[in-house]
Amino acid sequence: MSKNALTSLLGIDTPIIQAPMAGVSTPALAAAVSNAGGLGSLGVGAMNAEGARKVIRETRELTSKPFNINVFCHAPAKANAAVEKAWVEWLAPLFAQYGATPPGKLSEIYTSFVVDEAMLEVFVEEKPAIVSFHFGLPSRQYIDALRKAGIKLVASATNLREAEQVAAAGMDAIVAQGIEAGGHRGIFDPQADDDNLGTFALTRLLVRKFDVPVIAAGGIMDGAGIAAALALGAQAAQLGTAFVPCTETSIDAGYRRAILSEAADHTTFTAAISGRKARSLVNRFTELGRGAQAPAIPAYPITYDAGKSLHAAAKAKGEFGYGAQWAGQAAALARELPAAGLMARLQAELHESIEGLRKYASR
Repeated sequence: MSKNALTSLLGIDTPIIQAPMAGVSTPALAAAVSNAGGLGSLGVGAMNAEGARKVIRETRELTSKPFNINVFCHAPAKANAAVEKAWVEWLAPLFAQYGATPPGKLSEIYTSFVVDEAMLEVFVEEKPAIVSFHFGLPSRQYIDALRKAGIKLVASATNLREAEQVAAAGMDAIVAQGIEAGGHRGIFDPQADDDNLGTFALTRLLVRKFDVPVIAAGGIMDGAGIAAALALGAQAAQLGTAFVPCTETSIDAGYRRAILSEAADHTTFTAAISGRKARSLVNRFTELGRGAQAPAIPAYPITYDAGKSLHAAAKAKGEFGYGAQWAGQAAALARELPAAGLMARLQAELHESIEGLRKYASR
């Protein structure tokens, strides 16, 4: 397939980007995708700086190709002891059910990149080919430092207002995250109204309005979906859920069983797991969050401290339904393959879809 401006800029051969997926992606996954001609990604938003340095170096041992490092740019959490205490007390009976004690105090379990000078220093020193941002943008000082290091920059947007900020900040590409996407909704201000734009609508809006290359993301699971995104003017497609069951990911057995079962037919948004709106397979935690008696949810990622603890307690007793089983709306199309095999399948499907459209156009 011929290159376009974005694939040339990123140094990749095919317009397929593996979504970063913090907690799911691994150096082996990112390297396999990059070695197959796409752009592999690592989500390091939940790591400290030295953890990020470690996985960057591990990935470099597995590939000489470009890969993407993703960080979270949310506003640092504001603790509220009363809200956090009420949340823990509400979850306490569930902890007891699994023979565990809830955390005595919840904490902000990872640092936003917007105030993480140590992470910035690692990036400047290690110089990954691409750094991408979710939930917003860092300061101009951070952006300039990354640019000076020769790093390409990408940021996600869920609506036109956010995309305007991304373009004004001089990003090399915009990820158009549609409402179909699995995992955390990238909206900059979680208190603002969400336009709930789908991937196709958002992609087309951004392509028409901005000169910056657009990457379509959300609900894309196969080559036909990639072809559709390209037809709308995107220069690449970003797939997350499609890669979740790959053999190189770090997901646990319960998550793997769920995404490859009929459970993948149903996804929903929840803030109960992490404190921020995210699309998950319907499970015990998402249903708990829908309860009418649920108290106010603590700030992100403070809520995640309780969520991870509850998942660990339940998992120790064989119950996986309290995990963060992030998945997009088309999760039922997921396939369990090594990443190289999935990339080959996606590229074959993409070419088949494009050829089909050409035949249709020539009638």
